[in-house]
Amino acid sequence: MITRSLIVGCGASLPQRRVTNFDLAKRVDTSDDWVVQRTGIRSRHIASEGETTSSLALAAARQALERSAIGPESIDLIVLATTTPDHTFPATATRLQAELGIRHGMAFDVQAVCSGFVFALAVADNFLRLGQARTALVIGAETFSRLLDWTDRTTCVLFGDGAGAVVLQAVEGAGSVDDRGVLSTHLHSDGTQYHQLWVDGGPSTTQTTGHVRMHGKEVFRHAVTRLSQVAEEAIAANGINADRIDWLVPHQANFRIIDATARKLGIPAERIVLTVDRHGNTSAASIPLALNEAVTDGRIKRGDLILMEAMGGGFTWASSLVRW
Repeated sequence: MITRSLIVGCGASLPQRRVTNFDLAKRVDTSDDWVVQRTGIRSRHIASEGETTSSLALAAARQALERSAIGPESIDLIVLATTTPDHTFPATATRLQAELGIRHGMAFDVQAVCSGFVFALAVADNFLRLGQARTALVIGAETFSRLLDWTDRTTCVLFGDGAGAVVLQAVEGAGSVDDRGVLSTHLHSDGTQYHQLWVDGGPSTTQTTGHVRMHGKEVFRHAVTRLSQVAEEAIAANGINADRIDWLVPHQANFRIIDATARKLGIPAERIVLTVDRHGNTSAASIPLALNEAVTDGRIKRGDLILMEAMGGGFTWASSLVRW
C-alpha cells in the first residue's frame, strides 16, 4: 500500500467585472478580431478596487472546502501559487490561514508564474506522500491585471484575474494507474530564458511592481515544444498511451498554443477543457479555474484520467496526471 493525494473538492472565484475585447478597444489600439485571431480570447475578468489576490483565493478555498465536506480545522497545509501576492511579505497563504480560522499546520506561497498551480500541487502532494500533512488546500490565485501596461496591446489583452482551489487528502492505495488521486507530477525550469517573459520591476531592483514584458514569438515557440514534452513525460511515466486521457486541462494562455500541443499529443478537441475565451490568461489560476468548471458542469466524472500542463515565465513548465 502507498499513500496518494486524492482531490476531494474544488472551487473557484472570478472578479465581478467582465471586460470584453470591445471594451479594451476603447482604451488601446486593438480590436476584437485582432485578439481573437491571435489568442482565442474574447473576454476576461478584471479585479476592481477591494478585490485582491487573497479575497479571490479565500472565496475559491471556501467553496472547495464546502464541496469536499471538510472543515478548515482539518487543513494542515496551505500552498498558494501566485505571482501577485497581497504584499511582498508575509506570504498571502498565511492571510488565508488566518481568514479560515486555522491556527495550526503550515502555509506558504509558491512562485512559478503560469506553472504555479502544478508546482504547488506537486509540493502539497509530496508533503502528503511523506506523511508530513494529511489534508492540504492548494490554490492558484492572481490579480495579474495589476502588472499590466495598459498601453501595450501585445500584453494587456492577454491576461485576467481569478482564483481556483482544490482540497487534497492523503489516502492509501495499491499504487496502480487505475487508483484515484495524483498519479505523478513533473516540474522543469530553464533560467536562460529569464527575459523572454518577465516583469521589469521588483523590490530588490527598482522598488516598484513593474509591468509584464514578453517576447511573444519566442514564448509561443518554446511553449508548444515544452508543453508537449512534459505532457508526454507524464504519459510515459505512468505507462499509458495518450488515448487513455479523458481530459486535457491545459494552462489557458492562448488557444493556438493549446491546439498545437493537443495535436502533437493526438488528443481530440472534444477532450480539451477550454476557458481561455472567457477568462484570458489567469496565470497560476487558469488550470484550477478550468478544472472547477469541468467538474461543476459534469464533464469530469469520478474515475476520469486528467492531464494538466502549463508553462510560465522563468521559463518554468510542468505537468500532472490525476485520476479523478
